[in-house]
Amino acid sequence: DLKTGLNPLKQDVKKGKLRYVANCFPHHGYIWNYGAIPQTWEDPNHTDPSTNCKGDNDPIDVCEIGHKIHPRGSVVQVKILGTFAMIDEGETDWKVLAIDITDPLAENLNDIHDVEKVMPGFLAATVEWFKVYKMPDGKPANQFAFDDKPKDKEFAESIVAGCHDFWKKLMSGESPAGDISLVNSTLGNGHSIDDTAARGIVDANPALGEALPLPDNVDKWHYVSLK
Repeated sequence: DLKTGLNPLKQDVKKGKLRYVANCFPHHGYIWNYGAIPQTWEDPNHTDPSTNCKGDNDPIDVCEIGHKIHPRGSVVQVKILGTFAMIDEGETDWKVLAIDITDPLAENLNDIHDVEKVMPGFLAATVEWFKVYKMPDGKPANQFAFDDKPKDKEFAESIVAGCHDFWKKLMSGESPAGDISLVNSTLGNGHSIDDTAARGIVDANPALGEALPLPDNVDKWHYVSLK
């Protein structure tokens, strides 16, 4: 939640309801662990020279492609393998591919070309997933830069480093924050608060209640075509 102090993790809400990803046949739910790289920011005022599109105002998305399904909120050390450049409504939306360093496949996956060798078809499935997942909502298929092809590890790491620099400029006030909350407890800058104030923000949230039942349509299949 970029608008709330300390930027807590929360489930997306759409039209007042919790958001669940549509199941676009043959993909049921997510096909990787989907998360974000901390301390990165895709600057909406910067036009990326490789995509000619501006950033999407979010941290970099990461697809962790290992065997384990990580619990929500997990912090996982990963090895970066490469990245896709999705163009979402005219904005650059990097999709970094990475592997949990403790995964059994990690020693055999060191760059993007290794993914096709070890996990044939997985890169193509990832592109298809991202192209179609918004189509059940009536939106057009997403597009990708670089002819739908992924860029390698070196390129991906340079993107992450660049977005980390954008994040530092954001947090220092050098870049305009818009409606992003810069409140933090670790950076020692003008937006930092002490542990007592941080605990106050956390404690102000409602107590954890019982989980609501999943919607009846959460497992519904959607059949869409890119043709």
